[in-house]
Amino acid sequence: MQPSDAQPKSDEQLLAALLDGMEAGLCALDRDGVITHWNAEAARILGWSSDDAVGRHGFEGWAARSADAKEAERRLLAVMDAPGRQVNEFALLTKDGRRVLVRTQSAAVAGEDGKPTGVYCAFSEVHAQIDLERSIALSEALFSDATWGVVLIDADLRPAVANARAGQMLGTGRDALLGRPLGELLSLGAEELENALQHVLAEGAPPGVSDLWVRPRADEAARRRCWRSGFVRLGSPLGEEPVPLGVGWLFSDVTRQKNAEQENAQVRFRHQQLHRAARAAAECEDPVDAAVLHLDFALAGFADHALLDVLDDAGRPVRLAATPEGEPGQPGPCQAVEPHGIPLGYPTGHPVLQALERLGTVRATLVAPGGGEPASQARVDAWAAARLWRPGTTHGLATVLRSRGRTVGAVTFLRGSGRRPFEPADAAYAEDVAARVAAALDLAGMGGPAGSREDGGLGGPAGGSGGDGEPGGLTGGSGGGEPPVA
Repeated sequence: MQPSDAQPKSDEQLLAALLDGMEAGLCALDRDGVITHWNAEAARILGWSSDDAVGRHGFEGWAARSADAKEAERRLLAVMDAPGRQVNEFALLTKDGRRVLVRTQSAAVAGEDGKPTGVYCAFSEVHAQIDLERSIALSEALFSDATWGVVLIDADLRPAVANARAGQMLGTGRDALLGRPLGELLSLGAEELENALQHVLAEGAPPGVSDLWVRPRADEAARRRCWRSGFVRLGSPLGEEPVPLGVGWLFSDVTRQKNAEQENAQVRFRHQQLHRAARAAAECEDPVDAAVLHLDFALAGFADHALLDVLDDAGRPVRLAATPEGEPGQPGPCQAVEPHGIPLGYPTGHPVLQALERLGTVRATLVAPGGGEPASQARVDAWAAARLWRPGTTHGLATVLRSRGRTVGAVTFLRGSGRRPFEPADAAYAEDVAARVAAALDLAGMGGPAGSREDGGLGGPAGGSGGDGEPGGLTGGSGGGEPPVA
């Protein structure tokens, strides 16, 4: 049998352990203002031990200046006559004489008869309390008013908390994305994001931000987006060693900025290529070599293949130079073909014939039926073969060669399925290249009957969309402006 006083003694030990383990200073006063309890945190903050504090009447003469002590005692004991808790700020003194501003929460202690018998007061330094309140305020602001997307990812790499901006950018509700695998939220970029999160959990946050290209599954038809992302590893402050609770992911959409940077870099590179081509062509004795050299420089970063056609005396296109057939992206230099004088059998509506007719630029793209899955390789090759283009071609751009008001021929640039369709900016660049190639061919005396002229010019009538002889083909024409695509 245990002694009858074992349980009360155990309760007292538990209460003492709880009081000393609190992260806030705690003191208790009886109804007369005599201090009855003083825990370890209170001793740490002020330097006064429990033996120094317990039994003293109020704080005057030791833990507070006389001018402050009476007011502090009055406000603390007034809690016994008021409902609930009260928050106050007092200036107290440490044992070494420093003045410390503390924030207190105090409430009455009721006896067995329900009447107040004293007051307990929990306190901490004001600056520590302010830091906590700032942290809470920051968290609330991030998850309500932040213009960045904020998502807390748990250790299983699933969203645990998200703000409204993140839900909007991911194309789903703020609550709908919680607990879902990232692969269900992103059709592009999920693997890169998971790799980044795993690195942060294992190694900590990277020193800088990362630009991730993603596409939310909620908007599969949209272009990919660039999200500038920062990561913070979240650890529990309660353990002796930080325990990873997850990762804080902050991101914003910088797609427009990245596209502008890429476009500017592309413009600079293409301008440099035109400059280099002009310098190199000036050293060519044969104007045809200069024309072919312009195409070689133009292919870099622009197209997989180039085809150069000139008009014979009857005004029919004849192949003058072309890149050799081979893997897209590795075609080799553009080379002149053996002259045979046989006109090319372009079918009616071919982009080259449309470009010659419209005196402008025509783009053509193989489109999958219904805009669904990409076309099969057999269909791609059949589409390209019908236009006398290289196998594997899915995008073509044909532009007319004009010099001194005369049509000299046409040049065609081809891209494979791994590249994007030609855009209006690509058409403008192709026209710049074509102007230089046409001048070189005109200097060589090529391009149709001598002295022939056509009405119009580069500013001639612009063609609209037109079929190029194959369902699924997409073409557009251009005069002096942007080539429309139907």
